[in-house]
Amino acid sequence: MRRTLTNTSALLGVWAILVVLHAPLLKLPYFWDEAGYYVPAALDFFRHGLLIPASTLPTGHTPLVMVYLGLAWHVFGFSPVVTRTAMMLAAAATLLATAKLAQSVFQARAWATEAALASAGLLALAPLFFAQSSMAHLDLTVALYTTLAILALLRGRWAGFGVASILAVLSKETAVILVPVAAVFLWRDARRGTRPIPPAAWLALVSPCAALAAWAIYYHHHTGFWTGNAGYLQYNLYSTLNPVRIVLSFVRRVYEVFLSGFNGVVTTMALAAAWWNRKQAKAAQGPARAPAEERRFILLTALLVGAYLLMLSVVGGAILPRYTLPVYPPLAVLALMYVGRLARRVARACCILAAIFLVAGWFQNPPYPFPFEDNLAYADFVQLHQQAARYLSDSAAAGDPGAPGARILTAWPATNELSTPDLGYVGAPLGVVPVEGFGAADFRAVPPGSFDLLYLYSRKWEPPGNWLVCVPGLEGIEQRYFGYEPQVPAAALEEQFHLQLVARWERRGQWAAIYKRITHQ
Repeated sequence: MRRTLTNTSALLGVWAILVVLHAPLLKLPYFWDEAGYYVPAALDFFRHGLLIPASTLPTGHTPLVMVYLGLAWHVFGFSPVVTRTAMMLAAAATLLATAKLAQSVFQARAWATEAALASAGLLALAPLFFAQSSMAHLDLTVALYTTLAILALLRGRWAGFGVASILAVLSKETAVILVPVAAVFLWRDARRGTRPIPPAAWLALVSPCAALAAWAIYYHHHTGFWTGNAGYLQYNLYSTLNPVRIVLSFVRRVYEVFLSGFNGVVTTMALAAAWWNRKQAKAAQGPARAPAEERRFILLTALLVGAYLLMLSVVGGAILPRYTLPVYPPLAVLALMYVGRLARRVARACCILAAIFLVAGWFQNPPYPFPFEDNLAYADFVQLHQQAARYLSDSAAAGDPGAPGARILTAWPATNELSTPDLGYVGAPLGVVPVEGFGAADFRAVPPGSFDLLYLYSRKWEPPGNWLVCVPGLEGIEQRYFGYEPQVPAAALEEQFHLQLVARWERRGQWAAIYKRITHQ
């Protein structure tokens, strides 16, 4: 009972800190994939009890997170505040699970508690984790249950591993990668003679596969597909099976996990500490091996990271860093395993320096295109779109510019933002004419008389000195293997469609603009 109260108090305390840190962002409307799939899918469960969404194109994702959000809305009401604080509860649980994992791994060390807190702290401050901790996506919840599964696996608690891995798979189907990782880890343990594989372990390995199979059968019964849909499978599987693309994707995944968003500071810190520790051990009495539990953890982390990066290099049309979130907690613990062996003052100074850089990463955007959801750039995006949606709503009500019911040409996700009041941008649907994207080819297919207003915005991050343009060959690689197309300059569209700028907003390098089509009488 005392341990339960302590864990609950710790969970609520961490959750409260996250809520305070995210306070300015809690009321933000939904962003990109939140607006396009996850919130509509959760609303379908909330309103109609549907596990497979009807208001948006089903993608085959397992439904646990959408069910969780739907239940939260049933209790507290549907609003962005409820959504974001509910996701932060999962983030707080992930941080607590990370600290527990570190304590379990470092239990033989005098600095176990301090290193456990530092592991969770650096994870919390990582720009990707911080941004995703309030967003209605699946990967944060997968990170939580993957961390719990790793902890159970290291402790030999097969029931705990089975439950955690089932919940991970029901959060997102890609978490089934835990099964081969755990199987190889157990086989290695048995081969070394350290721990035999009990029958309960085999049951724990089968259980997440059985849960995923049950979902696939249910999904196939209702949609005719085992997962996703025809377009989804083409984009996320068939179009990715190119050997060159797979290699390039793997390199990108390695960069995202170990270098981007100032992760490189933590990686460098850990590698330097490992080198120094090895040097000191040799200078003393020759190489000293880490305790057995730490060696088992290193092996398990290496298997998990390798399997995840390889899987995400083979499947997935979008190279989104958030897909790698499940490997962040064990990597944070691994970094502190090496840093914690340094002198206390040095270790603390390293952690403070890393924390400063990670917080800077919340606001500092890279010199190349990246998903806005990787840091607080997503908040800039949403706030710009709030301004544009408010302007269009007010203009439509007043009849200026354009008559009420004006046809607004724009690209997703703005199409959803303007046509779906549930997303928090507009009070009533506006007339939208969708265009596939903002590339030159997309606009060539648009008839000049098909719209009254053009809502244009920085759909991609294309900063001055963009590496894709400045580094020879990079833009061509992105275009050939990852479908990159630069956004067409606004001046070209003004000439093509005879447009007049009527409103423009800018925020930290992003922008949104409204153009009126000039009709000649």
